[in-house]
Amino acid sequence: MMTEHAHAWTEATRKLAAGEATLVSLWGDGQSVNMALSEPGRRDLDLLHLPCPEGTFPSVAAHHPPASRLERTIADLHSLVAVGSPDPRPWLDHDAWLIRAPLGATKPRGEPRPRYAFLTAEGPGLHQIPVGPVHAGIIEPGHFRFHCSGETVARLEERLGYTHKGVGWLMRGATLDRGAVLAARISGDSTVAYQIAFARAAEAALGVEAPARALWLRAVMAELERLANHIGDFGAVCNDASFALMLAHCGILRERVLRACDAAFGHRLMMDMITPGGVVNDLSDDGVYTIGELIETLQDVFPRLVNLYDNTASLQDRTVRTGVLSNALAMQYGCGGFVGRASGRDFDARRAYPYAPYDHLAFEVPRRIEGDVNARLWIRAHEITQSLDILEQALAGLPAGLCRIDIPERGGEGHALVEGFRGDIFVALRVNEDGTIANAHARDPSWFQWPLLEAAIEGNIVADFPIINKSFNCSYSGQDL
Repeated sequence: MMTEHAHAWTEATRKLAAGEATLVSLWGDGQSVNMALSEPGRRDLDLLHLPCPEGTFPSVAAHHPPASRLERTIADLHSLVAVGSPDPRPWLDHDAWLIRAPLGATKPRGEPRPRYAFLTAEGPGLHQIPVGPVHAGIIEPGHFRFHCSGETVARLEERLGYTHKGVGWLMRGATLDRGAVLAARISGDSTVAYQIAFARAAEAALGVEAPARALWLRAVMAELERLANHIGDFGAVCNDASFALMLAHCGILRERVLRACDAAFGHRLMMDMITPGGVVNDLSDDGVYTIGELIETLQDVFPRLVNLYDNTASLQDRTVRTGVLSNALAMQYGCGGFVGRASGRDFDARRAYPYAPYDHLAFEVPRRIEGDVNARLWIRAHEITQSLDILEQALAGLPAGLCRIDIPERGGEGHALVEGFRGDIFVALRVNEDGTIANAHARDPSWFQWPLLEAAIEGNIVADFPIINKSFNCSYSGQDL
């Protein structure tokens, strides 16, 4: 007989397969699994809980492919097996851990597993090109297996997990302050967004709200982080198209953003500046002035760089109609951020699930339909303009008052969805009665973007992979936690 939990799980899977809902995340918690969904028109997420007394649960990926890598991760970390899964291969576990299932029924590693079986592609003249996991330059590790016909890519398959650092294990039993420190290091380029998501999830679990000034300061930090990353990516994508001049100009602007962050908040990346209950450092009048000067500089200089991009034919030749991601795939995978918006998916967590102070700020969410490298660059350019507008509003409306409150020592459960520069970040927390963390889950937007990179490269030439890859700019570390 199907239990109430099992019936809800089956119905949620049906909605996902029918396109009536979007998968937000899927994760393990002891001897159970959890799923978060978003549905059109609803102002909160649906959270489902399914006990797994026999160590198994019905596969979601069998009906909805975006769940596949999350299911494989649950098996690796918790030893909870998705029955009917179309891909039972390990994901995070590279057979190098001393134990199996570190978050579940832990057991010794045992005999080595068979060598990882990459998917195959067959056809006349096809050959393979293995790339990584070690890459040239300062970049995180990941393996890419290309099947090519001449220079044309017929299939790309990724193997990630090389930067797994056991964040879920490290958070178990930790205090919320320690958890905030760990969350800040999940993906360094999104440290502010992760800190906000963790803090909001903790505050929801404890039933408290940070002071208004703290909430507005969090938005200031989030938009500064968005600026730094979008400006850096704009130059880096152009550099991969052999236009190094743009990289140099954008590098200078990004450095100015980071120096302003350091002057205003005491850290270039603003790491460890946000904690449950508020923010660590207040923003002084000098800090407001510094950010105001930065806004004026960017409003003056960056539009000229956009015009340079738009009027350089050699750049357009490399970016237009290159690495196209279809709207259908962006919608199916719930692809967030500039990748999804460049392919017509009109979603931004700041607007779809408003949280302070964005519910009091005016901004637009840019969207294009072409889905190519050029569209992803234009979305970044428009978001830079919007972030500058948001910063002006936030500084003008910054309320007075406390920046931080003490949080109570009690238990509860909470979750949060926050818009980072790369897309929506989800954090779910379960807190023990003594205020320590019982279970924590964080889902980076890259979980639903990496698989789409495999689709976007098909039919393109190998030489265009760097520019397509950089136009996505997925996080290895965020996906591997």
